[in-house]
Amino acid sequence: MKSILSDLRLKYAERNWHETFKLVRRCMDKSRDVSKPCELLGRSLERLQEVLNVSSMNAMRSRLEMIARQQGMGFHITESTCYLTADLFYLEVVLLPCGGVEEVKVAPHGGSPVPSESLLQLLRSKNFADFSVKLERLVAQYNIPGDNDVKLKLFASLQHLGKDLQEISHLTKTPEDSDPEMNMINNRMIGCLIPGKEDCPLNIHFYTIPIEEMKTSVSRVEPVLQTAQVTVGPSNATHMLQTASVIPQPSQLDLQGFPVLMPLSEGPYETFPACFLLKLQPPIPMMLPFVKKLSQITDVTIPDVDLQWAPLPKLLLRGSQSASSHMETLDEQDTIYTVPLHGDVTHSYIFPGASWEVPAQRATVMDSIPFTHPAHVPPLLELLRHQCATNTLLRSCMCTSPGSLSGSACDLHFEILPESDTSFSVTFHRPNADSLAVLLVNISDSHQINCSLFGAGIGDSSVDEYVSSVLKRCMSVPVTLHALYSKLEQITSSPLSPSCRAATEAENEHSTPSITTVTNANTTLSQSAAVPEDSFTVSDSACYAMSVAKSELLSEINTSPAVNPYPFTPAVVFPHWMTNNGHLSKLI
Repeated sequence: MKSILSDLRLKYAERNWHETFKLVRRCMDKSRDVSKPCELLGRSLERLQEVLNVSSMNAMRSRLEMIARQQGMGFHITESTCYLTADLFYLEVVLLPCGGVEEVKVAPHGGSPVPSESLLQLLRSKNFADFSVKLERLVAQYNIPGDNDVKLKLFASLQHLGKDLQEISHLTKTPEDSDPEMNMINNRMIGCLIPGKEDCPLNIHFYTIPIEEMKTSVSRVEPVLQTAQVTVGPSNATHMLQTASVIPQPSQLDLQGFPVLMPLSEGPYETFPACFLLKLQPPIPMMLPFVKKLSQITDVTIPDVDLQWAPLPKLLLRGSQSASSHMETLDEQDTIYTVPLHGDVTHSYIFPGASWEVPAQRATVMDSIPFTHPAHVPPLLELLRHQCATNTLLRSCMCTSPGSLSGSACDLHFEILPESDTSFSVTFHRPNADSLAVLLVNISDSHQINCSLFGAGIGDSSVDEYVSSVLKRCMSVPVTLHALYSKLEQITSSPLSPSCRAATEAENEHSTPSITTVTNANTTLSQSAAVPEDSFTVSDSACYAMSVAKSELLSEINTSPAVNPYPFTPAVVFPHWMTNNGHLSKLI
């Protein structure tokens, strides 16, 4: 054996790396067992090519061939041009003698090659890792299910859908705002539509948070830009999909200025074992009632067997990069998050596990939404925005800034409780008073967020309007509560008018007093009044203890679930949730 190895070393000692690569490939092609290819040789070849510098045309060819095989694509060479081929598209790479790249083109099936500047720059900079990632996304973009005939028809159907969505986007108006880009993303019927290209699928930016939140909070606010990639995927059931444009020409508008589309009972449709998809990036945690509304809009069943359910705060925590580092758990269920704000103020927020783990508060992470008609897209986006608004508010109570929390104590403590699938309440200790206040946050949709403050002696509607405006502007619960607390301190410290004083005294006579005492691990909860057995109590916290009788929480908090604002009627007219001026005025 030593003699054989020595002879092999002598034989290939003077061979260059290119010839060595050719030998390895020949050995791989002559594998005796086709079902068991030479994986070890293949991995060795890949590792060799990854560490070697690409400085010749042959080296660039070898690297492109390796990347093509990794993506399951074919590879062909004609003189100085390499072709990376798939069923519905191919990549054309023109090489230079020195190993550089002169041009990269992408050609969809039946279309002419179109230059791709992004792929060209990646290859010119020899950034093969990012080139592989982008090529993988390109393969996924054209990965359409079915045989060749079905693939071609679905590819054409997807192209017609994209053109119709672009036309709908151009026909509808966008209300004017101080931030046109954010306004287009959050308020436009189709959001901010990024047209698809040969090397990039059609994308829709449909939700983002105000920049105001970034400026007013020192906590780590994670960027939020929700996008949806429009594509097509397989389905266990057959669906009617368009085979041509469903917008009549010339286009027709209803009285509100929305385009009229052909219903499923008319126009160019064909049955396929597939459906269109909105692939969400990043995936969105959605509550059970919202998931059901998705199916009501599209009439496409979302299999429950594929969904994994968990309390909404836990799912939001998994998607947060900063929340888990500064949180505490109480009784293995309740969770406390510490959030710093400007002015060296620190809030703590508790999410009681017993309240959030009930079946009504279950949620699941949705990464794709099936649909079959372009008329489904606007109400789907509006529903997704609605859930995103709720998630943004709750997640704002979980954002922390690790560098600013070392050794700091909590100044104010708040408890977050679910009230319905579209509302939650925040309980806190009122400034300069031995009583609690409850702020009810009702999210009718992403554009209508209203706050109501409850508590003894609180009856000023202007406070509700003030808090609502602050919350809608910054979409941050901590920032809003900081402003509310300062507002209540001003009201409490200012002299009361005789009528206001009399009203306050009358309300205090009929209210049940309760005291919230800040404690540590060695302090016992003390109360100034007995609490009924049915009272809600949060205790044993390292930060605080709080108790409030249920009688103090007004009956208005237990709001009944809102009427489904997203009914889908297979009509040809879009929902009327905008006025002639383009401002949102009522629900779908």
